[in-house]
Amino acid sequence: MIQAKVLISDEQKEVELPRGTKLLVRRCCKAVLNEEKIDGKSEISVTFVDNKAIHELNKLHRNIDRETDVLSFPLGENGEFDINPSSGAKLLGDIVISAEKALEQAKLYNHSVQREIGFLTVHSMLHLLGYDHELGGIEEVHMREKEEKILTKIGLKRDNSYYDGEE
Repeated sequence: MIQAKVLISDEQKEVELPRGTKLLVRRCCKAVLNEEKIDGKSEISVTFVDNKAIHELNKLHRNIDRETDVLSFPLGENGEFDINPSSGAKLLGDIVISAEKALEQAKLYNHSVQREIGFLTVHSMLHLLGYDHELGGIEEVHMREKEEKILTKIGLKRDNSYYDGEE
């Protein structure tokens, strides 16, 4: 049985997060764990920040001098995770989301802020579990397929598709 403790904090003042954001983030985290069959107790930290803060983190940890939409800081490797001694939970890692970037990308992609936050959460959770798309190729395709499958299951299906209706 999946028991996920998702610690969520909002450390930014630039964007008012939509009502229900914390519930959405928890649903997304649990949906990924369910899809990946990660049973038992686990802990995840999700923090909303502004572009300035995520820029600093991106520069510090990835040596990339610009803001980004989401950063993942996994605490495990090859399916092995540290265990919280007091709870016995697997410590999966930390997710940091730029609320400003989420709002900007929701407008850019013409979908809701909830869809964007859901996507960023699912995307980052997959990174915490070892998925990677940085090198492109089949790994990127596989990760994108998983993201869309999970988002569709929780009611955040892509608003548009690549299918144009012609055969």
